[in-house]
Amino acid sequence: MHESEPSNHPSPSPPAPSPPFDAQGAIAAQLTRGRLLAFAGIGAIALGSASAFAWTAGWLGGERLTAPRVVNAMEANGPAHPGFRRNHAKGVCVAGTFRGTEQGQALSTATVFSGEPVPVLGRFSIGGPNPHGADNSARVRSMALQFGGPDASQWRMALNSFPFFAVATPQAFHQQTLAKRPDPATGKPDPAAMEGFLATHPQARKFRQWAKTAPWSDSWANTQYNSVNAFRFIDADGSERLVRWSMRPHAAVHPLDAAERERADADFLAADLQTRLAQGSVHWDMVVTLAAAGDPVNDPSRPWPGTREQVVAGTLTLVHAEPQATGECRDVNFDPLILPSGVAASDDPILAARSAAYSQSFNRRQREIALGRGDAATATEPTR
Repeated sequence: MHESEPSNHPSPSPPAPSPPFDAQGAIAAQLTRGRLLAFAGIGAIALGSASAFAWTAGWLGGERLTAPRVVNAMEANGPAHPGFRRNHAKGVCVAGTFRGTEQGQALSTATVFSGEPVPVLGRFSIGGPNPHGADNSARVRSMALQFGGPDASQWRMALNSFPFFAVATPQAFHQQTLAKRPDPATGKPDPAAMEGFLATHPQARKFRQWAKTAPWSDSWANTQYNSVNAFRFIDADGSERLVRWSMRPHAAVHPLDAAERERADADFLAADLQTRLAQGSVHWDMVVTLAAAGDPVNDPSRPWPGTREQVVAGTLTLVHAEPQATGECRDVNFDPLILPSGVAASDDPILAARSAAYSQSFNRRQREIALGRGDAATATEPTR
């Protein structure tokens, strides 16, 4: 839910005041060691995503659907862009800090909630496989974050502007991808194929309705980003709570109408972000929603009631942005199963599938870059 919409849930507890902190110094240190973190992250993927690799191998679920098959289907739906991510290909790198609250520390022993500032490396993006896509035609916007350094406390997350997924299982996602495949005769998806998919997946129809009716924000900085999948927070006593979380912006939301979107520049999101950062830092509160008994914790296509308890677990502050082609986020796989002590995955099958597909996409684009086929993804980006 965006800040501009009415709220039916109790207001989260406000974060405690924070002492001054040298954010620029922390960012400089983070950027200096960014390359090391990227390579260290490859090892972290191997250590932290056993369930994802089990899914990749087809060991989980009754149908042998693997990550290579999922990514192959995505690649078949459009022209190739070697060296780029297979989805959310267009984006920018960002950096900043995160400071947790006492309320967050009460829910999880993760060190990011200690109250000390933690360096953050991140990425904003738009949905779709085209690294040159127009911002004013992209419905989905995303925030990916890496908290901390290359050790057991590192936490990566991938959040999206939509409040729920269109589907509940990897198999349904694959079917949806196939239904979107362009007809060679028209270059467009077959409406009958998509309608057939929607007829058997009512939640996907609800997602399409959200995409048609939800307000469009005019900035990455005033968009709310949602984890969508559920995770487990583990406190100091070993007790677990199933949660979802959102990054809720401090900046006011200004919806774009159809006429404004039509006039907007193809790269207006990056330009707006640079303008805002030139004037000061931008902020989001990490708002954790606690599941109640009976909530669909393993189905990301079903939102939880708006009356669930919410806690402000910390504040994200971003102070720097740079092009992704030469930025520190380019070579990071923002795998949502790279988790610190105090946070664990739920049994949501989409979560393991996302992790496996991200790994497959990462390996493919890194191979393309190494073989010299991904130069467009690593070259200095032209000024438009």
